[in-house]
Amino acid sequence: MGAERHILILGGTTEARRLAGELAADPGLRVTTSLAGRVAQPRLPAGQVRIGGFGGPSGLARWLREQQVDALIDATHPFAGTISFNAARAAAEVHVPLLAVRRPGWVAGPGDDWHDTGSLEEAAAALPALGERIFLTTGRMGLAAFAHLDRLWFLVRSVDAPEPPAPARMEVLLDRGPFTVEGERELIRRHRIDVLVTKDSGAAATSGKLTAAREAGIPVVVVRRPPTPPGVTTASCPADAIQWLRHLPLPGA
Repeated sequence: MGAERHILILGGTTEARRLAGELAADPGLRVTTSLAGRVAQPRLPAGQVRIGGFGGPSGLARWLREQQVDALIDATHPFAGTISFNAARAAAEVHVPLLAVRRPGWVAGPGDDWHDTGSLEEAAAALPALGERIFLTTGRMGLAAFAHLDRLWFLVRSVDAPEPPAPARMEVLLDRGPFTVEGERELIRRHRIDVLVTKDSGAAATSGKLTAAREAGIPVVVVRRPPTPPGVTTASCPADAIQWLRHLPLPGA
């Protein structure tokens, strides 16, 4: 790709790690991946790694300028909306090319009983009419939205232990994907789950629960992902991101 260029990846996802591994193998690139620091022991990607926030869009713009970043790739989780909008503002301010990597969302198929909602609060409001034993797979950060549902029981799965406020009747399962259909099927059976709650995060690594829910005939409450910032170019996978980068007229080309 020519003389060494600095690529900043906003990461934490499988796609970000895969992308960092591919790009770090190119001697013409300096690759830095930024992690939010919300997971205690994150899986570290290849290349350089920084952990923690930037201090909003102005802080990110300053970092891009000071570190002479040539291209910015937003490969954060589809629900990490704040950093995506901060990235769009910062990239526009310092005129750094920006690409958002967004894995395709899940699509309901025959036999699925999906209930689309626009937020965790909407998902919580839908639950009392759907069941009593909830498999909650939306992560540990949004449990406050479900904390008032005292009559429901929750199986909460997350990478790190959640903090209050949280539902009073709750069992926590600390685990990290990928998850198999067989494993998800057993969780639903053993805990007598009658409703699944998930974010539309996409990807095959966590889609087994959808198959298991379909087989069990239980409803799935799906929280829709927030929109990508307007005007930002998107790619659906790391391979497309690499092609975008190869055809980008970066400084020094």
